[in-house]
Amino acid sequence: MHDLRYIRDNPEDFDAALAKRAVAPAAAHLLALDEERRALTTRLQEAQSRRNDASKAIGQAMGQGDTEKAEALKAEVAEIKAIMPALEDRERALGAELTAALASLPNIPADDVPVGEDEADNVELSRWGTPREFSFTPLEHADLGPPLGMEFETAAKMSGSRFTFLRAGMARLHRALAQFMLDQQTDMRGFTECNPPVLVRDEALFGTGQLPKFAEDQFHADDHWLIPTAEVSLTNSVREEIIGDLTDPMRLTALTQCFRSEAGSAGKDTRGFIRQHQFEKVELVSICRPQSWQEEHDHMVASAEAILQALDLPYRTMLLCSGDMGFTAKKTYDLEVWLPGQNAYREISSISWCGDFQARRMKARYRPDEGDKKTEFVHTLNGSGLAVGRTLVAVLENYQQEDGSVIVPDVVQPYMGGVKKLVSA
Repeated sequence: MHDLRYIRDNPEDFDAALAKRAVAPAAAHLLALDEERRALTTRLQEAQSRRNDASKAIGQAMGQGDTEKAEALKAEVAEIKAIMPALEDRERALGAELTAALASLPNIPADDVPVGEDEADNVELSRWGTPREFSFTPLEHADLGPPLGMEFETAAKMSGSRFTFLRAGMARLHRALAQFMLDQQTDMRGFTECNPPVLVRDEALFGTGQLPKFAEDQFHADDHWLIPTAEVSLTNSVREEIIGDLTDPMRLTALTQCFRSEAGSAGKDTRGFIRQHQFEKVELVSICRPQSWQEEHDHMVASAEAILQALDLPYRTMLLCSGDMGFTAKKTYDLEVWLPGQNAYREISSISWCGDFQARRMKARYRPDEGDKKTEFVHTLNGSGLAVGRTLVAVLENYQQEDGSVIVPDVVQPYMGGVKKLVSA
């Protein structure tokens, strides 16, 4: 959600920022709604004040025996009462229209975000690791995985496309990777482990920006929604809160199931384990003071990178352009892991700074000074540390052997009960 005061003071800058995201100018429409609503609020306040004054004056006139004046005042009060419901209805309608208009607009990008239309305009910042040279032609995970327990047809029989059934060592490696990630983020990177709900109500998805604009991307269950990421649950843990002490950032992590309809991804990654309706992810969320966002963003990126480095998986860091960022983000770094079977880098983590955009939607604040009544909106950040399924894919493709087996990375072996290699049954 955007700050109306900023838009009033900087309408041209606001529209210029929206233009970077290929969004039409909106300041004039927003300010017109705001002006009409504020004028109506003033009119209602004046009418209420006049009604109160006239009501008092009726008693005074009656006490003075001035019946004519009292009757005139009664008529005036009756007239005010008659028009107020319509004014109040219009004020509410304008407020709802203004809120809906604001809620439909994406966050404005930070000044250093490159302007662009899509992923082709993202900027590569760095690379880590050297892709392995194979003495054979490496397979994609969709071809390598089935003999090792990654079963696509089994899942399709019960659930359809974009689901996968993992069995035996493959299932254990998936669990081991998730446990390794979670332990690293809690023991080494300062995040507090949480176990949040995966079913949430409308207001939670509104708070983190999935509703109302992206309802078709979500799975709906009666009066709840299945979370597309634990960002929703973790970030909403401070919904409608005033945090007394935010000297240190609030760092939260959770391993959860995630659910996405992939409504806008028809034809993309239809083979394999890359893009699923149901998947697991270790999510990272930080709640911090506005002045701490840069340090916290760097910390979150480093926390995701640490997992890839520990697994010795080559990757590159991308700064997303304005047209490729998520709806709520002001600035986003993507980590893309090397997949030799595809001969390409693919996204495995996206780490975003959202400014106070989500906080305004959630009404999440903090007190800058202890004991001070003044409050300010927090800043929120989120990212993957990492997507477990995509990490499994990266391990399979990077650690595959010519005989079709897969070596288990050293750091994950303690979670595997002595298993050091996946082999076909």
